[in-house]
Amino acid sequence: METFCFKFVSKVFIVYLCRMNDELTHILKKVRTLYRKFGIRSVTMDDVSHELGISKKTLYQYVRDKDELVQKVIDLEIAEHQAKMPVSCTDDKNAIEQLLEIARCLSYMLREYSPASEYDLKKYYPDQFLRVRELRRNHALGFLRGNLEKGIREGLYRAEVNPDIISRLGVSLIDNMVDGEVISLNEFLDPRFFGEFFEYHIRGIANAEGLTCLESQLKSQSFAQALEAKKEII
Repeated sequence: METFCFKFVSKVFIVYLCRMNDELTHILKKVRTLYRKFGIRSVTMDDVSHELGISKKTLYQYVRDKDELVQKVIDLEIAEHQAKMPVSCTDDKNAIEQLLEIARCLSYMLREYSPASEYDLKKYYPDQFLRVRELRRNHALGFLRGNLEKGIREGLYRAEVNPDIISRLGVSLIDNMVDGEVISLNEFLDPRFFGEFFEYHIRGIANAEGLTCLESQLKSQSFAQALEAKKEII
């Protein structure tokens, strides 16, 4: 009897946790929309509870304060991005196809980019900003290094290319783009931007066979139409 009661209570508790997680995810997605629209600083806990149609007391069952809410929204954003990116980097694509697929993916994801949220995060939540930047850098660094090594193995990139140096150079360039000091916001948000960036990158590391592959991909209707479709969406 005690075993039965224990199992029953455990199942009820698990169901409760799953429901809490689902409700929290719903809350975080709503909050993320508010942050993207108005920036992080201007959105108060009162605004959140009003938008969600719940009391602040209910909201505080999920988070202690606004700092934790910001952290959880960032956690959700990171988890979703990490879940999306590997889909575009399947092993059935060669190294050049992978980079062009990433260009398409990034051009699509940029429609959700919020300069106001990025600014607020950097100014008012520097610890969270540094965490996001570090994760973004490590993710980009790992992908670029892996792609370089893959391209060399496949005979598409020059054998003398140094994956460590070139991957770090690529991440440094991307960091400078995000800072917006040289590249304007409109240029950065243009869906063709990362297509141009990765084409420039590939031409610097590809051998003759790789350049032939690149030209073939650039001429394909699927690539051109994908970028135009993203341009219209944004």
